[in-house]
Amino acid sequence: MRKLLVDAAHTLVPPKGDRHGPLPPLLLTLTVVTGLVDAVSYLGLGHVFVANMTGNVAFLGFALAGAEGFSAPASLTAMAAFLVGAVTGGRFATRFTAHRGRLLAAGATLQAVLVAAALVTAVVARDKVSDPVQYVLIVTLGVAMGLQTAVARRLGVPDLTTTVLTQTLTGLAADSTTAGGTTPPWPGRRLLSVLAMFVGALAGALLLQVGRLTLVLAVTLALLLTTALSVGRLSTTDASWIRP
Repeated sequence: MRKLLVDAAHTLVPPKGDRHGPLPPLLLTLTVVTGLVDAVSYLGLGHVFVANMTGNVAFLGFALAGAEGFSAPASLTAMAAFLVGAVTGGRFATRFTAHRGRLLAAGATLQAVLVAAALVTAVVARDKVSDPVQYVLIVTLGVAMGLQTAVARRLGVPDLTTTVLTQTLTGLAADSTTAGGTTPPWPGRRLLSVLAMFVGALAGALLLQVGRLTLVLAVTLALLLTTALSVGRLSTTDASWIRP
């Protein structure tokens, strides 16, 4: 337990000289963003995810089988938008391959622009999700999450993909002493990643119940702007963590 708490503390406040510097807490913030955004898409835009593509593949199958409450066009749109965002993130990664700080700053900034576009759309529509509004939000948020996933993948911080937790949970169980493995290298980081996604999803669901779609998108935008500004201020030419 002590090791777990120490590791979690080092994730939130990385020690000086840590290889990944401030990236872990910043990526945990983006993991909260994922929970918020998927709460918006699943609860506010119908049964569709804009970050969890595994879920969308399953939803597509459900829709084609005639299950109620699922839309094949919505799932396909979300997957296409996600792929566009992933390609964009890949191009960013190529451009900023030698500077992880600039890569994350650029990715978070473009994400913020996309979420701001979604927020404006929701405000103009007065939170009424008609077909045109639904697809505009799916596309803008899907591109944003594809971009985030690609950037996080290229940053290469272990156990912090920001959008996918299946491998993280598998690692927690399979690497445990109960399973005959050794203590995982970053147990606290893995648990924090799961907790961050949970907190984002819970907060998103609660805000949708007591507030409006625009409120969740505004909180999401605030987190993205905070991430972009923070990494921009922390990225200095002599910071060792900026190098891959």
